[in-house]
Amino acid sequence: MLTNLPGPNILKELGGRVARHRLNKNLTQEELARQAGIGSATLKRIEHGSASTQLGNFINILRALGLYQNLELLVPDVPPSPVQLANIPKKNLRQRARSKRKPSMNADTPTWTWADDHHS
Repeated sequence: MLTNLPGPNILKELGGRVARHRLNKNLTQEELARQAGIGSATLKRIEHGSASTQLGNFINILRALGLYQNLELLVPDVPPSPVQLANIPKKNLRQRARSKRKPSMNADTPTWTWADDHHS
């Protein structure tokens, strides 16, 4: 579990995970680096956990591996608090419902009845 590791070990673990995903997709380091738009030396350092990287490079690697959607788990979105919701200007909130339109009844339109109202 990553939360139990010191910082440098987290980098090594994340790098190892990137390498395992790369290998599961049968990609060389050069192929993944090209798809991620980074240098192969940068990818090698990341996979070995020997150097921190710019977050943008790491995001590009996740995107190239098809793991981009997992970023939502990294830092989950925080919904507005009830206090923040209460302070939203009223003009942005819906104030009334639209009235229902009544169908126009023409003299030519037959009156609708339930089927069991007809007695034979």
